[in-house]
Amino acid sequence: MTKSGDRKVMKVLAGETVFPPPIWLMRQAGRYLPEYRQTRASAKGFLDLCYTPDLAVEVTLQPIRRFGFDAAILFSDILVIPDALDRNVRFVEGEGPLMDPISPDKIADLDGSRLHEHLSPVYETVRRLRAELPEETTLLGFCGAPWTVATYMIAGHGTPDQAPARLFAMRHPEAFEKLLVMLTDLSADYLIAQIDAGADAVQIFDSWAGVLSETDFARYSVEPVKRIVARINRERPGVPVIGFAKGAGALLQNYRSATGVNCVGLDWTVPAALAQDIQKGGAVQGNLDPLRMVAGGAALDQGVDAVLETLGQGPLIFNLGHGITPQADPENVTRLIERVRGAAQS
Repeated sequence: MTKSGDRKVMKVLAGETVFPPPIWLMRQAGRYLPEYRQTRASAKGFLDLCYTPDLAVEVTLQPIRRFGFDAAILFSDILVIPDALDRNVRFVEGEGPLMDPISPDKIADLDGSRLHEHLSPVYETVRRLRAELPEETTLLGFCGAPWTVATYMIAGHGTPDQAPARLFAMRHPEAFEKLLVMLTDLSADYLIAQIDAGADAVQIFDSWAGVLSETDFARYSVEPVKRIVARINRERPGVPVIGFAKGAGALLQNYRSATGVNCVGLDWTVPAALAQDIQKGGAVQGNLDPLRMVAGGAALDQGVDAVLETLGQGPLIFNLGHGITPQADPENVTRLIERVRGAAQS
């Protein structure tokens, strides 16, 4: 019988080199799968899908059943914390996530006291997933990084360069700091509750880290993640944290030491030499261009081989450099898995 200690992703997160590397894909439960689209149609809306354990468990398990990934990631969204803060979060087809923009004077009125009550269905989903997943499959919880979540709360929607949030931080530094501190504390609470419900490890998604200057990256991206990791280390020692600061480029050089994360997620633009340098300090995760999952064929094979050649000799969790897109062909996922897992024989 397989023991939890045989979970390959957990071995890599502890700094071991496993070859061929374990695999999971960001957004692996999603619109590229026909079974997901069928389940999604039965939900009243996207947040209903996230908050209904029967449905959230099902869509989390779908890619595990189909592909046998080495990790499952909780099906949820990075904006459930603003939703718990009554920011009128909604998902509009063709527009993406929307919410009521927050003004500086309203930040002090935010009330996080109902966080766990509001997110209790998410914790139920985690408990059921750990019970239903294969023993060898790592279960990942996650949250959005405070900076990234703040950008949506300030603008009320996604923007190309998050100028509204950056201007807000310049014009209202004290109010912005209060918002970041609150989001940092709530994010740590949320991740710890996921861990208590059965998550083996957690990932922090800083999807908009790449728009920040060096100084602001240190203040708004690194510092909050550092505080979250420190709390997890203190209160739930031994639980690994993956940090994914998309688009941060050269600023990732010291991200592990600055934040304390166990594993550094790499997007597809990170140069090979930098990726290898980061890997000298421990586990990395990534970093295939998601478009190769759409292109398939030789483009996919070449991309997979390049990641393995660059990072396969050290602790690596094979993943995409961002989420898989709805246009990806599920057959290309099968091809990717076969190529990675067949690398040991080649």
